[in-house]
Amino acid sequence: MDATKFRGTMANVTDLQTKYSRLAQEYSKLRAQNQVLKKAVVDEQANSASLKEQLKQRDQSLRKQDQEMDSLSFRNQQLAKRVELLQEELAASEAKGKKGKNKGDSPSHHAVRTQSVFDEDLQKKIEENERLHIQFYEADEQHKRQEAEMRARLEELERDSQHHQTVVEGLTTKYTETIERLESDKARLEVKTQTLEREGKDCRLRTEECQQQLRRCQSELNRELKQSSSVIQEKVPFNDTKFSDYNSLNVPAHNRRHQLKARDVAAQALSFIQDLVAGLLNFHSYTEQRVHIYPLDSSIEPISPLNQKFSQYLHENAVYVRPLEERFMQLHQSFTEDTVTVLETVDKLKNFSDNFSTYTRFLQKLLPYQLKSLEEECQTPLCTAALSVKNRELQNDVRSVTSVFDKLQNYINLLTLPSVRQDGMPQSSTSAVFTQLAACLHSLHDVVKEMSKHYNQKASLEQELPTATQKLFTTTECLLGSLGSLTNSTGKLATFFSNNLDFFTSSSYSPRGSTAALNPLHAESMLSNKKKAAAYIHALKKPRPQSVPYREALSNRRILTSSTESREGLTKQVQQSQEKIARLEQEKEHWLLEAQLGKVRLEKENQRISDLEAQLAMAQGAGQNSRTTAVSTLTQNHEEVETALKTAAKETMCTSLVGMLCTVPTAEHVGDEESREQLIKTHYMTRVGELTTQLQVSDSKAVHFHSECRALAKRLAIAEKSRDTVVEEMKKANQNITHLQDELSTTKRSYEDQLSMMSDHLCSMNETLSKQREEIDTLKLGSKANAKKNKGR
Repeated sequence: MDATKFRGTMANVTDLQTKYSRLAQEYSKLRAQNQVLKKAVVDEQANSASLKEQLKQRDQSLRKQDQEMDSLSFRNQQLAKRVELLQEELAASEAKGKKGKNKGDSPSHHAVRTQSVFDEDLQKKIEENERLHIQFYEADEQHKRQEAEMRARLEELERDSQHHQTVVEGLTTKYTETIERLESDKARLEVKTQTLEREGKDCRLRTEECQQQLRRCQSELNRELKQSSSVIQEKVPFNDTKFSDYNSLNVPAHNRRHQLKARDVAAQALSFIQDLVAGLLNFHSYTEQRVHIYPLDSSIEPISPLNQKFSQYLHENAVYVRPLEERFMQLHQSFTEDTVTVLETVDKLKNFSDNFSTYTRFLQKLLPYQLKSLEEECQTPLCTAALSVKNRELQNDVRSVTSVFDKLQNYINLLTLPSVRQDGMPQSSTSAVFTQLAACLHSLHDVVKEMSKHYNQKASLEQELPTATQKLFTTTECLLGSLGSLTNSTGKLATFFSNNLDFFTSSSYSPRGSTAALNPLHAESMLSNKKKAAAYIHALKKPRPQSVPYREALSNRRILTSSTESREGLTKQVQQSQEKIARLEQEKEHWLLEAQLGKVRLEKENQRISDLEAQLAMAQGAGQNSRTTAVSTLTQNHEEVETALKTAAKETMCTSLVGMLCTVPTAEHVGDEESREQLIKTHYMTRVGELTTQLQVSDSKAVHFHSECRALAKRLAIAEKSRDTVVEEMKKANQNITHLQDELSTTKRSYEDQLSMMSDHLCSMNETLSKQREEIDTLKLGSKANAKKNKGR
């Protein structure tokens, strides 16, 4: 049931991962579109500014045209009045002409000519008026069209500006929240710094007190040292120099300060090694996750066999990295005040060197796969030239890191030689090895720092890729964080080693009068002398017992020798007495069991007798015959009880490891008891062996199942955490989708409103156009009618 639930949860997690990958891809597309829209908004803002300028210019030209239109309308009115006056004059002249027909031809001819001149002038004025009307109408239409376009453009730009204003307000609120949070953190840190300053003041006061106590102790120790050195110079007049290696006076003194310094240095190095191990574990783990994500996402399509093998090797990194911390911790624990810490006596350094060599071989095994993985990234179609350059730089960095670790392995192997070989290594060579080791640690820090810089540049280039997902970004950020921690840990380790280089290269232990290295024999002598000195000083502090006289001591010695001679006989007697006690205990248990069995049988017989007496009492009312039969049955029962008790007395009780066996010794069954007992014993012993093997197998299976259940529980917890994160990310994505849908609906609504307004405006414009056309047609018809009238005249 748990397995099915776990499979169901894993299936849900895979579905969520696929959905999340799709959402991440859509988000990347929307992000790219957002960049394009931002650029378009900037361009449109510039265009809106230019269009506003053009609108101002058009307004100015429109005002000018309005003024011209007013002037033209005024002129048109004047011309219309002039035409009316001319028409009145023409009518008057025609009336006069009809009256004076009989007069001469010259005045009529002159009137006709003047009339033709007026007609031509009127026709020109009408055409000019018509042309001006057409120009005015076209200018008005063009102005209204441009004004509508400008207004629509302005509304769109206002909406965009409003949207950007809301975005800016959201960002400002977000940044104000972050600023407030940072200010609160700042206040909390200030309070913490104040408390730390107070603690620092207290620590300084305590250190001053400790320094005063230290000065007093140093003065007392110097005085005692002077006294002891004077005593040694006065009371030790000899110095055996024939066998200098075995001379106790030639053994160096135990340096407690050196031991404390070595333990302190080892503790600091252990903390730096722990940081380095944590950084290496994170780096390998995040590199494995990146291989599953880029250039191909393993949740969507299978990755290449090369990357599969590379991921398999990276998954085993803890097997090679964890022992480094464990071995160095063992090395640190071996540094105590009661030991001699030099290269010749540090045996645990060899174990650390072996594990470091194993990790270096692991890096050399990973190197070709890592180089080919970077080449595979370069061969992807979306890989740019800059990314290819960064991948080649990272290939060089990986080679450099592997070579530096190889150098470190060689130097650490050289440091383990004095503890392995008897001849050891001279002091000058040891100093050179420590110096080269410090330089190698600095080069490791430089290489890791360079690799971190190149990874940062590569990550910034990968963010510009259109197919980059949020999973890749988070994994790359984690990888950059692990590289940063590696850079810090290697830098601290290199600085620590350089600062303590004088302590590493100094010779704190060496035999008196020689510059040779300390051998293990000297170390043993030194420790034995230290223990003797400590025991002697401890004995001086205790009250001394009273001395024993010589004769009493001799008598005590005789008594002691006689007692040691008789001790062996006494031990033999004790062993024999213990064996007798064991036999008596067995016999005691046997007779106790027999007594219990007899008691049980006695109770059964008493019960049987009571039953018979009850039957006898019931049968007393019967005749004499029944009495005689009852008496006979009673006597018979008494005889049976006596025979049963006799046989019970003859029965034997056999006890063993299997249990108890009651038998009646007869001639037939005496020989079969032991064989039957042996068969039963062997059967049960084999059965017990089988059951113990089954129990062991079941225990091992239970342990295995328990470990598997714990692993599954951990995986389930990790899956639940990932599910929670995916659910949160899905909620955020859904919120973003709803927000985008709202924005889309608002823009759609605004566009529909604009279209409706434009359509209404177009309808009104069409109506005005139709009215103006009708007016123009009426004017044209009127002008044509007037022209015909004039021609008829």
